Amino acid sequence: MRFLFLLVSMIVLFSQLIFSESEYSFDLDEIEKKPYSFGGYLETRPVFDRDEEYNAKLQLDGSYEKEIAKIYTKINFDMQESHLGWSDTTSILEGYLSLKPSSSLNINIGKKALKWGKGYAWTPVAFFDRTKNPDDPDLALEGFIGLSADYTKSYSGALKTISFTPVLLPVYDNINDEFGETDKLNFGGKLYLLLYDTDIDFIMLADGSKTSRYGFDFSRNITSNFEIHGEFAFVNEYDAKSYLFGIRYLTKLDTTFIVESYHNDTRFTDGEMNPTRDYLYARISQKEPFDILYFTPSITGIVNTNDKSFSLSPELLYTGITNLELRLKTTFFSGQSNSEYGEKYNDYKIELMARYYF
Repeated sequence: MRFLFLLVSMIVLFSQLIFSESEYSFDLDEIEKKPYSFGGYLETRPVFDRDEEYNAKLQLDGSYEKEIAKIYTKINFDMQESHLGWSDTTSILEGYLSLKPSSSLNINIGKKALKWGKGYAWTPVAFFDRTKNPDDPDLALEGFIGLSADYTKSYSGALKTISFTPVLLPVYDNINDEFGETDKLNFGGKLYLLLYDTDIDFIMLADGSKTSRYGFDFSRNITSNFEIHGEFAFVNEYDAKSYLFGIRYLTKLDTTFIVESYHNDTRFTDGEMNPTRDYLYARISQKEPFDILYFTPSITGIVNTNDKSFSLSPELLYTGITNLELRLKTTFFSGQSNSEYGEKYNDYKIELMARYYF
Protein backbone atom coordinates (compact mmCIF):
# COMPACT_ATOMS: atom_id res chain seq x y z
CA MET A 1 0.00 0.00 0.00
CA ARG A 2 2.84 2.40 0.79
CA PHE A 3 4.53 1.90 -2.56
CA LEU A 4 1.16 2.12 -4.32
CA PHE A 5 0.45 5.37 -2.53
CA LEU A 6 3.79 6.83 -3.63
CA LEU A 7 3.36 5.57 -7.19
CA VAL A 8 -0.09 7.11 -7.57
CA SER A 9 1.16 10.41 -6.13
CA MET A 10 4.06 10.52 -8.59
CA ILE A 11 1.83 9.62 -11.56
CA VAL A 12 -0.59 12.40 -10.73
CA LEU A 13 2.27 14.85 -10.22
CA PHE A 14 4.05 14.18 -13.49
CA SER A 15 0.85 13.85 -15.51
CA GLN A 16 0.06 17.39 -14.40
CA LEU A 17 3.49 18.43 -15.70
CA ILE A 18 3.15 16.69 -19.06
CA PHE A 19 -0.37 17.80 -19.90
CA SER A 20 0.27 21.38 -18.80
CA GLU A 21 2.76 21.91 -21.67
CA SER A 22 1.30 23.55 -24.76
CA GLU A 23 2.45 25.56 -27.76
CA TYR A 24 3.33 29.18 -27.08
CA SER A 25 0.81 31.76 -28.20
CA PHE A 26 0.47 35.48 -27.73
CA ASP A 27 -2.87 36.90 -26.65
CA LEU A 28 -3.37 40.45 -25.44
CA ASP A 29 -6.22 39.27 -23.20
CA GLU A 30 -3.74 37.14 -21.25
CA ILE A 31 -1.74 40.16 -20.06
CA GLU A 32 -4.79 42.05 -18.82
CA LYS A 33 -5.35 41.83 -15.08
CA LYS A 34 -8.11 39.36 -14.33
CA PRO A 35 -10.41 39.76 -11.30
CA TYR A 36 -9.66 36.21 -10.20
CA SER A 37 -6.61 34.04 -9.64
CA PHE A 38 -6.07 30.36 -8.89
CA GLY A 39 -2.95 28.40 -8.06
CA GLY A 40 -1.27 25.98 -5.71
CA TYR A 41 0.96 22.95 -5.73
CA LEU A 42 0.92 19.17 -5.54
CA GLU A 43 3.63 17.52 -3.49
CA THR A 44 4.82 14.02 -2.72
CA ARG A 45 7.40 13.50 0.05
CA PRO A 46 8.56 10.09 1.21
CA VAL A 47 10.62 10.05 4.42
CA PHE A 48 13.01 7.26 5.40
CA ASP A 49 14.44 6.70 8.88
CA ARG A 50 13.89 3.66 11.10
CA ASP A 51 10.51 3.38 9.44
CA GLU A 52 9.10 4.46 6.10
CA GLU A 53 6.63 7.29 5.76
CA TYR A 54 4.88 8.52 2.62
CA ASN A 55 3.36 11.98 2.51
CA ALA A 56 1.35 13.80 -0.12
CA LYS A 57 -0.01 17.32 -0.06
CA LEU A 58 -2.31 19.38 -2.24
CA GLN A 59 -2.42 23.10 -1.49
CA LEU A 60 -4.86 25.36 -3.34
CA ASP A 61 -5.21 29.11 -3.19
CA GLY A 62 -7.51 31.48 -5.04
CA SER A 63 -8.85 34.99 -4.96
CA TYR A 64 -11.55 37.13 -6.53
CA GLU A 65 -11.35 40.91 -6.61
CA LYS A 66 -13.99 43.48 -7.54
CA GLU A 67 -13.81 47.19 -6.85
CA ILE A 68 -12.84 47.64 -3.16
CA ALA A 69 -13.45 44.00 -2.16
CA LYS A 70 -11.22 40.92 -2.44
CA ILE A 71 -11.90 37.37 -1.28
CA TYR A 72 -8.91 35.08 -0.67
CA THR A 73 -8.66 31.46 0.45
CA LYS A 74 -5.89 28.88 0.92
CA ILE A 75 -6.78 25.23 1.54
CA ASN A 76 -4.41 22.41 2.45
CA PHE A 77 -4.97 18.65 2.01
CA ASP A 78 -2.44 16.39 3.78
CA MET A 79 -2.20 12.61 3.39
CA GLN A 80 0.17 10.24 5.16
CA GLU A 81 0.88 6.51 5.16
CA SER A 82 3.23 5.28 7.92
CA HIS A 83 3.71 2.40 10.35
CA LEU A 84 0.83 3.92 12.34
CA GLY A 85 -1.50 3.55 9.35
CA TRP A 86 -3.26 5.97 7.02
CA SER A 87 -4.26 9.51 7.97
CA ASP A 88 -5.54 12.54 6.09
CA THR A 89 -6.45 16.07 7.14
CA THR A 90 -8.05 19.04 5.42
CA SER A 91 -7.28 22.54 6.71
CA ILE A 92 -8.42 25.98 5.66
CA LEU A 93 -5.16 27.85 6.21
CA GLU A 94 -6.63 31.20 5.24
CA GLY A 95 -10.03 32.46 4.15
CA TYR A 96 -10.90 36.14 4.47
CA LEU A 97 -12.60 39.17 2.94
CA SER A 98 -10.41 42.21 2.36
CA LEU A 99 -11.93 45.68 1.90
CA LYS A 100 -9.90 48.65 0.68
CA PRO A 101 -12.04 51.79 0.83
CA SER A 102 -8.98 54.01 0.25
CA SER A 103 -5.32 53.71 -0.65
CA SER A 104 -4.44 54.18 3.04
CA LEU A 105 -6.91 51.78 4.64
CA ASN A 106 -7.32 48.03 4.31
CA ILE A 107 -9.73 45.92 6.43
CA ASN A 108 -9.53 42.11 6.73
CA ILE A 109 -12.32 39.91 8.08
CA GLY A 110 -11.86 36.16 8.46
CA LYS A 111 -9.01 33.68 8.83
CA LYS A 112 -5.63 35.23 8.04
CA ALA A 113 -1.99 34.56 8.86
CA LEU A 114 -0.51 37.92 9.93
CA LYS A 115 3.16 36.81 9.59
CA TRP A 116 4.52 39.32 12.11
CA GLY A 117 8.15 39.37 13.15
CA LYS A 118 11.49 39.67 11.38
CA GLY A 119 13.06 36.35 12.41
CA TYR A 120 13.64 33.61 9.86
CA ALA A 121 13.62 30.45 12.02
CA TRP A 122 11.79 31.88 15.06
CA THR A 123 9.50 34.88 15.66
CA PRO A 124 8.98 35.55 19.40
CA VAL A 125 6.90 38.71 18.73
CA ALA A 126 4.39 36.95 16.44
CA PHE A 127 1.73 37.00 19.17
CA PHE A 128 -1.18 36.38 16.78
CA ASP A 129 0.53 33.70 14.66
CA ARG A 130 1.17 30.01 15.13
CA THR A 131 4.68 28.86 16.01
CA LYS A 132 7.11 28.34 13.16
CA ASN A 133 8.92 25.05 12.62
CA PRO A 134 12.64 26.03 12.49
CA ASP A 135 13.33 22.86 10.48
CA ASP A 136 11.02 24.20 7.73
CA PRO A 137 10.42 27.92 8.44
CA ASP A 138 9.00 28.66 4.96
CA LEU A 139 6.06 26.31 5.49
CA ALA A 140 2.69 28.07 5.21
CA LEU A 141 1.03 28.43 8.61
CA GLU A 142 -2.66 28.33 9.46
CA GLY A 143 -4.13 31.67 10.48
CA PHE A 144 -6.69 32.60 13.13
CA ILE A 145 -10.20 33.98 12.61
CA GLY A 146 -10.43 37.65 13.44
CA LEU A 147 -10.77 41.25 12.37
CA SER A 148 -7.77 43.41 11.48
CA ALA A 149 -7.07 46.64 9.65
CA ASP A 150 -4.05 48.43 8.20
CA TYR A 151 -3.89 52.21 8.09
CA THR A 152 -0.78 53.51 6.31
CA LYS A 153 0.58 57.00 5.68
CA SER A 154 3.72 58.02 3.79
CA TYR A 155 5.92 61.05 4.42
CA SER A 156 9.08 62.65 3.12
CA GLY A 157 11.93 62.86 5.57
CA ALA A 158 13.52 60.58 8.14
CA LEU A 159 10.14 58.97 8.88
CA LYS A 160 9.01 57.67 5.50
CA THR A 161 6.10 55.39 6.47
CA ILE A 162 3.87 54.82 9.47
CA SER A 163 1.27 52.05 9.67
CA PHE A 164 -1.10 50.97 12.43
CA THR A 165 -2.68 47.48 12.54
CA PRO A 166 -5.29 46.82 15.25
CA VAL A 167 -6.46 43.19 15.69
CA LEU A 168 -9.56 41.64 17.32
CA LEU A 169 -9.44 37.87 17.80
CA PRO A 170 -12.38 36.01 19.42
CA VAL A 171 -11.76 32.72 21.23
CA TYR A 172 -14.79 30.52 21.84
CA ASP A 173 -15.62 26.83 21.50
CA ASN A 174 -14.68 25.77 17.94
CA ILE A 175 -13.47 29.32 17.12
CA ASN A 176 -9.72 29.83 17.64
CA ASP A 177 -9.88 27.55 20.70
CA GLU A 178 -6.21 26.54 20.08
CA PHE A 179 -5.20 30.15 20.82
CA GLY A 180 -5.83 29.97 24.55
CA GLU A 181 -8.55 30.31 27.20
CA THR A 182 -12.03 30.32 25.66
CA ASP A 183 -14.86 32.88 26.01
CA LYS A 184 -12.46 35.77 25.52
CA LEU A 185 -12.20 38.61 22.98
CA ASN A 186 -8.51 39.37 22.45
CA PHE A 187 -7.19 42.75 21.40
CA GLY A 188 -3.76 43.77 20.20
CA GLY A 189 -1.96 45.53 17.44
CA LYS A 190 1.20 46.61 15.67
CA LEU A 191 2.69 50.02 14.99
CA TYR A 192 5.11 50.00 12.03
CA LEU A 193 7.67 52.70 11.28
CA LEU A 194 10.10 53.06 8.40
CA LEU A 195 12.52 55.36 10.19
CA TYR A 196 15.99 56.22 8.88
CA ASP A 197 15.66 53.30 6.42
CA THR A 198 15.05 50.90 9.31
CA ASP A 199 11.89 48.77 9.60
CA ILE A 200 10.61 48.92 13.19
CA ASP A 201 7.51 47.29 14.72
CA PHE A 202 6.00 47.81 18.18
CA ILE A 203 3.60 44.96 18.99
CA MET A 204 1.25 44.21 21.89
CA LEU A 205 -1.39 41.71 22.97
CA ALA A 206 -3.68 42.67 25.86
CA ASP A 207 -4.58 40.26 28.67
CA GLY A 208 -7.24 37.77 27.55
CA SER A 209 -6.93 34.19 26.37
CA LYS A 210 -3.21 34.58 27.06
CA THR A 211 -1.35 36.82 29.47
CA SER A 212 -0.48 40.27 28.16
CA ARG A 213 2.71 40.60 26.15
CA TYR A 214 4.68 43.35 24.44
CA GLY A 215 7.48 43.40 21.92
CA PHE A 216 9.36 45.13 19.17
CA ASP A 217 11.40 44.09 16.16
CA PHE A 218 13.66 45.74 13.62
CA SER A 219 15.34 45.06 10.31
CA ARG A 220 17.93 47.14 8.49
CA ASN A 221 20.08 46.73 5.40
CA ILE A 222 23.59 47.82 6.42
CA THR A 223 24.61 47.40 2.76
CA SER A 224 22.69 46.11 -0.25
CA ASN A 225 23.82 42.55 0.57
CA PHE A 226 24.05 42.64 4.38
CA GLU A 227 20.96 42.75 6.60
CA ILE A 228 20.56 42.61 10.38
CA HIS A 229 17.34 41.94 12.29
CA GLY A 230 16.17 41.37 15.82
CA GLU A 231 13.17 40.85 18.07
CA PHE A 232 12.41 41.28 21.77
CA ALA A 233 9.26 40.05 23.55
CA PHE A 234 8.16 40.47 27.16
CA VAL A 235 5.42 38.12 28.40
CA ASN A 236 3.65 39.08 31.62
CA GLU A 237 4.03 35.58 33.03
CA TYR A 238 7.03 34.83 35.22
CA ASP A 239 8.42 38.09 33.71
CA ALA A 240 9.47 36.02 30.71
CA LYS A 241 11.72 37.65 28.14
CA SER A 242 12.47 36.20 24.72
CA TYR A 243 14.74 37.70 22.11
CA LEU A 244 16.38 36.99 18.79
CA PHE A 245 19.19 38.54 16.77
CA GLY A 246 20.12 37.54 13.24
CA ILE A 247 21.96 38.44 10.06
CA ARG A 248 21.56 37.65 6.40
CA TYR A 249 24.57 38.10 4.11
CA LEU A 250 24.85 37.55 0.34
CA THR A 251 28.35 37.28 -1.14
CA LYS A 252 29.41 38.23 -4.67
CA LEU A 253 29.47 34.51 -5.48
CA ASP A 254 25.74 34.18 -4.62
CA THR A 255 26.37 32.42 -1.32
CA THR A 256 23.74 33.27 1.30
CA PHE A 257 24.44 33.08 5.03
CA ILE A 258 21.62 33.25 7.58
CA VAL A 259 22.54 33.14 11.27
CA GLU A 260 20.18 33.61 14.23
CA SER A 261 20.59 33.40 17.99
CA TYR A 262 17.37 32.83 19.97
CA HIS A 263 16.59 32.91 23.68
CA ASN A 264 13.17 31.74 24.91
CA ASP A 265 12.01 32.23 28.50
CA THR A 266 8.36 31.32 28.07
CA ARG A 267 8.30 27.52 27.90
CA PHE A 268 8.99 26.41 31.49
CA THR A 269 9.31 27.81 34.99
CA ASP A 270 12.72 28.02 36.65
CA GLY A 271 12.23 24.78 38.55
CA GLU A 272 11.48 22.69 35.47
CA MET A 273 13.66 21.11 32.81
CA ASN A 274 14.16 23.57 29.97
CA PRO A 275 15.53 22.05 26.74
CA THR A 276 14.08 24.84 24.59
CA ARG A 277 15.69 27.95 26.04
CA ASP A 278 18.70 28.89 23.87
CA TYR A 279 19.35 28.08 20.22
CA LEU A 280 21.72 28.93 17.42
CA TYR A 281 20.54 28.61 13.82
CA ALA A 282 22.80 28.76 10.75
CA ARG A 283 22.04 28.18 7.09
CA ILE A 284 24.40 28.41 4.11
CA SER A 285 23.11 28.10 0.55
CA GLN A 286 24.97 28.41 -2.75
CA LYS A 287 23.13 29.36 -5.95
CA GLU A 288 24.25 27.47 -9.07
CA PRO A 289 27.74 26.34 -7.98
CA PHE A 290 30.17 25.48 -10.78
CA ASP A 291 27.64 27.07 -13.21
CA ILE A 292 25.16 24.22 -12.70
CA LEU A 293 21.95 26.01 -13.64
CA TYR A 294 18.86 25.82 -11.39
CA PHE A 295 20.81 23.90 -8.72
CA THR A 296 21.11 25.13 -5.11
CA PRO A 297 22.84 23.07 -2.42
CA SER A 298 22.55 24.19 1.21
CA ILE A 299 23.24 23.08 4.74
CA THR A 300 21.33 24.01 7.90
CA GLY A 301 22.35 23.53 11.51
CA ILE A 302 20.29 24.04 14.68
CA VAL A 303 22.12 23.83 18.02
CA ASN A 304 20.56 23.72 21.46
CA THR A 305 23.31 25.66 23.22
CA ASN A 306 22.14 24.54 26.68
CA ASP A 307 22.51 20.78 26.23
CA LYS A 308 24.87 20.94 23.20
CA SER A 309 22.68 18.69 21.07
CA PHE A 310 22.09 19.60 17.42
CA SER A 311 20.59 18.74 14.05
CA LEU A 312 22.45 19.06 10.75
CA SER A 313 20.60 19.08 7.40
CA PRO A 314 22.40 19.05 4.04
CA GLU A 315 19.99 19.69 1.16
CA LEU A 316 19.99 19.63 -2.67
CA LEU A 317 17.40 21.66 -4.61
CA TYR A 318 16.79 21.54 -8.38
CA THR A 319 14.30 23.80 -10.23
CA GLY A 320 15.35 23.27 -13.85
CA ILE A 321 11.97 21.89 -14.99
CA THR A 322 9.19 24.43 -15.42
CA ASN A 323 6.97 24.62 -12.31
CA LEU A 324 8.67 21.59 -10.75
CA GLU A 325 10.81 21.65 -7.62
CA LEU A 326 12.89 18.62 -6.61
CA ARG A 327 14.57 18.42 -3.20
CA LEU A 328 16.71 15.84 -1.41
CA LYS A 329 17.23 16.54 2.28
CA THR A 330 19.02 14.49 4.93
CA THR A 331 18.88 15.39 8.62
CA PHE A 332 21.26 14.03 11.26
CA PHE A 333 20.55 14.28 14.99
CA SER A 334 23.24 14.21 17.65
CA GLY A 335 23.40 14.67 21.41
CA GLN A 336 23.76 12.95 24.75
CA SER A 337 20.92 11.05 26.41
CA ASN A 338 18.23 13.33 27.87
CA SER A 339 19.20 16.11 25.43
CA GLU A 340 16.69 17.52 22.97
CA TYR A 341 18.14 16.12 19.74
CA GLY A 342 19.80 13.15 21.41
CA GLU A 343 16.35 11.91 22.44
CA LYS A 344 14.97 11.89 18.90
CA TYR A 345 13.36 8.64 17.78
CA ASN A 346 15.95 8.17 15.02
CA ASP A 347 19.54 9.25 14.38
CA TYR A 348 18.81 10.50 10.87
CA LYS A 349 16.09 10.86 8.27
CA ILE A 350 16.07 11.22 4.48
CA GLU A 351 13.38 13.17 2.64
CA LEU A 352 12.69 13.19 -1.10
CA MET A 353 10.32 15.91 -2.24
CA ALA A 354 8.76 16.61 -5.62
CA ARG A 355 6.50 19.65 -5.79
CA TYR A 356 4.63 20.80 -8.89
CA TYR A 357 3.22 24.36 -8.98
CA PHE A 358 0.23 25.28 -11.12
